[in-house]
Amino acid sequence: MELLNLEKYKAEIHRTLISKLDLEKLSRVNSSQARQAVSGIVKEIISEQRVPLNFDEQEKIQADLLDEVFGLGPLEPLLRDPKISDILVNDKDHVFVEKGGLLSRVNTSFRDDRHLLQIIDRIVSRVGRRVDESSPMVDARLPDGSRVNAIIPPLALDGPSLSIRRFGTGPLAANQLVQLKSISAEMMELLSSAVKARISIVISGGTGSGKTTFLNILSQFIPNNERLVTIEDAAELRLAQENIVRLETRPPNIEGQGAIRQRQLLINCLRMRPDRIIMGEIRGEEAFDMLQAMNTGHEGSMTTIHSNTPRDAIARLESMVAMGNMNLPEKSVRQQIAAAITIVVQASRMSDGTRKITSISEITGMEENIISMQEIFTFNKKGIGPDGKVIGAFQPTRIRPKFLERLRIAGVILPPSLFEHETLVN
Repeated sequence: MELLNLEKYKAEIHRTLISKLDLEKLSRVNSSQARQAVSGIVKEIISEQRVPLNFDEQEKIQADLLDEVFGLGPLEPLLRDPKISDILVNDKDHVFVEKGGLLSRVNTSFRDDRHLLQIIDRIVSRVGRRVDESSPMVDARLPDGSRVNAIIPPLALDGPSLSIRRFGTGPLAANQLVQLKSISAEMMELLSSAVKARISIVISGGTGSGKTTFLNILSQFIPNNERLVTIEDAAELRLAQENIVRLETRPPNIEGQGAIRQRQLLINCLRMRPDRIIMGEIRGEEAFDMLQAMNTGHEGSMTTIHSNTPRDAIARLESMVAMGNMNLPEKSVRQQIAAAITIVVQASRMSDGTRKITSISEITGMEENIISMQEIFTFNKKGIGPDGKVIGAFQPTRIRPKFLERLRIAGVILPPSLFEHETLVN
């Protein structure tokens, strides 16, 4: 049967199904029983309406309708594929996915704009968010932690648009990242030691470069006897520690009131006796308070920031502090940054879709009015192989970081050979 006719029959069966369902009763039984009951009703409707469908078409319609009632409709098959890392719905007819770091279009569509809007509303309402003409942009998350952004008309000209940044099926381990050649074993040993020694780290990178994933991995090295507080716009972090409090911002209500921003959460969390503060991403005026926290007893705190190089990350931090209208002298701001942050890690997404840690830099202090930095490790890209994969090497600069003394005091002794070995990637 033609796809157009199949969709037409599915829409008719769906309308009949909704009229027959008692959603209140359905919510009282467990999921498997509810699915079984709905599946039986769908079969009855197909039989009653004598719809000319073969067995495979009946099975497909049945599966699609179950996804429609209990899940996120056409998105469910994509969400079930663990290899898909991003789902990008440009409009009702154009859906793209990212697999293995590369984008491609898929044969998925929605009946109309209203259908897509219903799916978006289903996602955002689960976490107490809303999307309508008065609030046409929204950030939310799926039950698995995946981040969702939706924007609808009048801001989206071609109909509702939806972006889903998938969260992995489980947290990666540090050794897996080394096996994937996203980082060398020496770089990972240096960073894990820095986390244990309570050295503050900022992870810098562009969109989709793996900043949050890497922040999750580094958090695995935080000792279990410390109290952690996380602050995020949309909760993505999955920390394994037991003593942890997770905080999330709140958008304004329908009257435009009641918004809770990251800065307010950060100020409050300082009263919660955290040993470390883990901020999902510094975005604005909260930068000043985060620097203050790192300088006043919360060493070892970590965050991420959008930027293309470690030096850009520092410049962006300066700009964000200025957003707080503190009217601080430029030199004072730079002194705060140099005192608070020791390591800047740069994450990048390569042309073949892989993510790599391309730089580990140390902030060594101030030289006159300039923040001084030195690179400890770098990724040297040498070309593209015949299979399209990036060829390069993780190289030490053979500069010994100044924070080695802090590591020694914390009981971590790193061998000199750590800063001499090159790791090839091909």
